[in-house]
Amino acid sequence: MAVESKIRSLHADEIECRVGSIGEKGISLLLYKNARVDQAILDEVFGIYGWQRSHMMIGNSLYCTVSIWDPEKKTWISKQDVGTTGDFEKEKSAASDSFKRACVNLGIGRELYTAPFIFIPASKVVVTEKDQKKVVKDSFSVSAITISADKVITGISVINQKKAEVFQMGKLKRCREEQWRCKRGMAGTVQGAGKDEGARGTDSKAVWC
Repeated sequence: MAVESKIRSLHADEIECRVGSIGEKGISLLLYKNARVDQAILDEVFGIYGWQRSHMMIGNSLYCTVSIWDPEKKTWISKQDVGTTGDFEKEKSAASDSFKRACVNLGIGRELYTAPFIFIPASKVVVTEKDQKKVVKDSFSVSAITISADKVITGISVINQKKAEVFQMGKLKRCREEQWRCKRGMAGTVQGAGKDEGARGTDSKAVWC
């Protein structure tokens, strides 16, 4: 079985949101995963002894190689990618970024590249200024997501820190009542979405997986 076919899609609570751009009409959001998610999925799928990582400098860039042990072929299957540095702790950010990129090559979080354009109108966000720069005071999270078998995002719901839905696209699978109880007065919100392929919702549009 190919390595990519063993990698599951990300759960809603494993996806993070950050502001991509701020404009007069609203803001855009970008979806990403962090290195801890990659580590957890590698442990979950291959076991703590079933994968390894290494770093090396090629020119002025830091590369990461992530290797998966193939028990059938009795060999390591490796994927490599380069990292970019951030403004804070450049060496650490380059190591983390190269690791996350190498994990995408293995199939972890590859569906994020199919994310829709997430635009939130100005009426749904609070934007202030700090040091002469526009800053978004709200925080956002993915409350529900549907991903097809070929790793394409077909439905997604994003909420803010007040649990209000600010973006919704596509159809989302409704949870089974025997698995989750809907909580009144919190339409479009999720409690504990993700790992059990279900979540709590309270309206006809809020369906979680």
